[in-house]
Amino acid sequence: MTVTVPGPTLGVVGGGQLGRMLAEAAAPLGVEVVVLDPTPDCPAAPVARDHVVGDFDDPEAFRELAARTDALTFEIELADSDLLDEVADEYGLTVNPAPETLSLIEDKLVQKEALADAGVPVPPFRRVDDADDLRDALDEFGAVMLKARTGGYDGRGNVPVRDESEVEEALDASAARRWPRRSSTSRANCRSSRCRATAKCGRPVGENVHEAEILRETVVPARTTDAVRARADEVARDVLSVLDGRGVFGVELFETPDGDVSVNEIAPRPHNSGHWTIEGARTSQFEQHVRAVLGWPLGSTARRAPTAMANVLGTVEETRPATLGNVESVLAAEEASLHWYGKDDVRPLRKMGHLTLTGADGAADDEADVDGLLARARDLRDGLTFD
Repeated sequence: MTVTVPGPTLGVVGGGQLGRMLAEAAAPLGVEVVVLDPTPDCPAAPVARDHVVGDFDDPEAFRELAARTDALTFEIELADSDLLDEVADEYGLTVNPAPETLSLIEDKLVQKEALADAGVPVPPFRRVDDADDLRDALDEFGAVMLKARTGGYDGRGNVPVRDESEVEEALDASAARRWPRRSSTSRANCRSSRCRATAKCGRPVGENVHEAEILRETVVPARTTDAVRARADEVARDVLSVLDGRGVFGVELFETPDGDVSVNEIAPRPHNSGHWTIEGARTSQFEQHVRAVLGWPLGSTARRAPTAMANVLGTVEETRPATLGNVESVLAAEEASLHWYGKDDVRPLRKMGHLTLTGADGAADDEADVDGLLARARDLRDGLTFD
């Protein structure tokens, strides 16, 4: 392999905050990014080389993107997998992860069935098409999480159901909460990020903290046992055996009360819970994804220090222009880093940015810092305002 700088141009379907951070990570490598997104002022637009405005299933927009780039990837599961495959073949481009993987991932029921068929541990589940199916699920499992098969984002499309009196309302709410992005659920779980290429790309296992089905914080290392970390790594590798293509894959895992691990969901792309890697790892998930989808040598995934990441969510009652206040409190904390996603409007619980705190240099093996880092990250995050 011969790699030169300036490098190729990477086409990314999706121009949200993930596309923005992919473009930021690609630039130092000499890689330019062109994004495709339906929003004219999408978060990635200011940092990408260019922006193709079009829907995620627009054939002409896909062809325009392909004609202007040397390789394709995506940062959102709404990308039309058939179109990705078609334009990659038409223009002689690679597309990673593979469109077949996207097809498998985007329907959560199909995803669960494929993992179960491959012997990968998943929580008990069953198909629900109507109220009677949901009642049967309650009889079988007790309280359940009703999840929309497609779409969903930040808890939308995911509704807890505790008893039969909530069945009809939950079905209505699940349909109403569908949103044109994926969802990530669970209250506290381990997460292992893997880049399909070589063993060295496995990242340290992190711990996610959710509230109301929305990811609030991630801490690394996860506050669990060495045995659970080893099992999480094993299960994540098993997941990769089911998937095709190169890139960063987020594998979201549940730790069971008896110390076992099962797979909740997979994201065939960088994920919110991997944002800690920008400051906390030798190579961020975004740089690693760029390297992987281009077939370049991968960077080190070693953790620099204990790290806590806290999401900055909209704390407003209704949509308004986005202005973040008290930013100086984060900027004044020498261990903190602020990331603003450049969204014009703030909505209730919308992800507007994140901040990270890292432990002292040389403390990469010291887990005692994690609780303190998490508390400090929450304090700094909660001090930010949209007033």
